[in-house]
Amino acid sequence: MEDILSVSQITAYIKERLISDSNLREVVIKGEVSNYYQHSSSGHIYFTLKDKRAKLKAVMFNDKVQNLDFDLEDGREVVAQGRISLYSPQGQHQIQVKSLKPAGVGALHIAFKRLKEKLAQEGLFAEEYKQSIPQIPKRVGVVTSPTGAAFRDIISVIKRRFSNTSLLIAPATVQGKRAENSLIRALRLLHNYDLNVIIIGRGGGSLEDLWAFNKEELARVIFNSKIPIISAVGHETDYTISDYVADLRAPTPSAAAELVVADRKELQRYLKRLENNLYQAIDYKFQKAQDKLNYLTQRRVFELPQQEWQQLAQQLDELSKRLDQAVKEKLKTKQKNLQTIMDQLNTLSPLQVLERGYSLTRKSSDKAEVNSITQVQEEELVEVILKDGKLDCKVREIKK
Repeated sequence: MEDILSVSQITAYIKERLISDSNLREVVIKGEVSNYYQHSSSGHIYFTLKDKRAKLKAVMFNDKVQNLDFDLEDGREVVAQGRISLYSPQGQHQIQVKSLKPAGVGALHIAFKRLKEKLAQEGLFAEEYKQSIPQIPKRVGVVTSPTGAAFRDIISVIKRRFSNTSLLIAPATVQGKRAENSLIRALRLLHNYDLNVIIIGRGGGSLEDLWAFNKEELARVIFNSKIPIISAVGHETDYTISDYVADLRAPTPSAAAELVVADRKELQRYLKRLENNLYQAIDYKFQKAQDKLNYLTQRRVFELPQQEWQQLAQQLDELSKRLDQAVKEKLKTKQKNLQTIMDQLNTLSPLQVLERGYSLTRKSSDKAEVNSITQVQEEELVEVILKDGKLDCKVREIKK
């Protein structure tokens, strides 16, 4: 019967074969960097080397990293020298890099930088166009994959922090050729609803995985949005064009959810602090008023109140008398002027003309005054106004 090997045994055997293979002890590989990450404490860097057909994990330890003379970043094409090994805990072969040198910039990285520069020159990243995020939004829209971890993280955080928040999900494809159009459709769909803010995002990935969020048309849709948009694409170190053009960038989808809704308990504590501050302000104002009252009660007016009030009452009587006289004098003048005007009006009144035996004739139809025989026709009705009434007449004959 054949020996049965454990996973550890077969992994150790493969590792030993890799180490003993002279062709793998010293290799030089050209590829594009993606998923670049540097450990904060150890200083080791981890990344993936790739070409159109394959990917290879890579690690460069801190003592070698210190010899780098250029900035390593996603999308950069490099030449790596090192040996092939096996990382046993994950059963994954990798290259342990001794040295790195640049071999040119990857196509995606070039496209990213060009679009970033173009949109920046057009002002799409300018702070003056950023919309403010409401402090306590009632309705939040989310654009992401309904099956991804980002979706679950956003829902979980919002419901935990402020469960009264209404959520509207617009499912979208977040990776691949159809992703850009899918994301745009989802954003436009959400604009049909009365939302306070929108989160657009997905979990981390390589530059290719996140490429839909680096497309120009999507960037312009985000920029022109009437609803504030938070971009939450990838991990903390991932930056996309959507991040730059959005009203706010969150390092992760979970962080976006925390930014968009306040924690209920924190909000309650904040309101309690405001309440305490308000009470303190009221107490301060009351104390100031009390101090002022105490100061005033010690003044002379309160030491001899009757004498002071009598003097004030006398002054008030004198002022009242003077005011009464002034009003009467003014009224007499106005009455005299009014009588003069009335006399003038009476003199000019048409009624005075009628008093002297004259009459006023006007048409019955439109009340137009008749000053000439040419203004009326035979059989037409007219009114003749006298000093004590009017006559309704019909024109029987017109004579010149």
